[in-house]
Amino acid sequence: MKILMVCLGNICRSPLAEGILQDKAFKAGLKWSVESAGTNSYHTGDAPHRLSQKVAKLNGIDICSQRARRFTAGDFDVYDKIYALAGDVLEEIKRMAGKKFNAGKVDLLMNELYPGENMDVPDPYYGAEDGYHKVYKMIDEVCDKIIEKYKNKQKDVVVVNNQQQETSNK
Repeated sequence: MKILMVCLGNICRSPLAEGILQDKAFKAGLKWSVESAGTNSYHTGDAPHRLSQKVAKLNGIDICSQRARRFTAGDFDVYDKIYALAGDVLEEIKRMAGKKFNAGKVDLLMNELYPGENMDVPDPYYGAEDGYHKVYKMIDEVCDKIIEKYKNKQKDVVVVNNQQQETSNK
């Protein structure tokens, strides 16, 4: 499964979401690829915000090697699921994707925990460190839900004695 987390600049929220979900997937034995992007290019090539890095590290996750990149319409061809971290980001994804937009692949991240409530993960960029802790907690909780939801749906096909068998990829 390939998942893309998208926020505005790809330095605060989505790097945390990438790091948290990838860590949880790895610990659950899932062979998922989790990445992140932003809808603008202000920070392309930059490492995550220092407070995102600090809060992640305090929770045992290292995101310092991530680098910001811009979302592209082609991401719909690459990823199985695309999560927008806020409503304005989702609208920008729709605009940028144009004809490639696939509503079945994209949703607001918090809808996994609170279906249909269309909650945003607040952007902590202009705030103090406590905002980053709050964002981490929100994302951590929703990532648990994502693991729970998809871990039993992922199957690998293996060949045993010349017969195909599905095995759970846990």
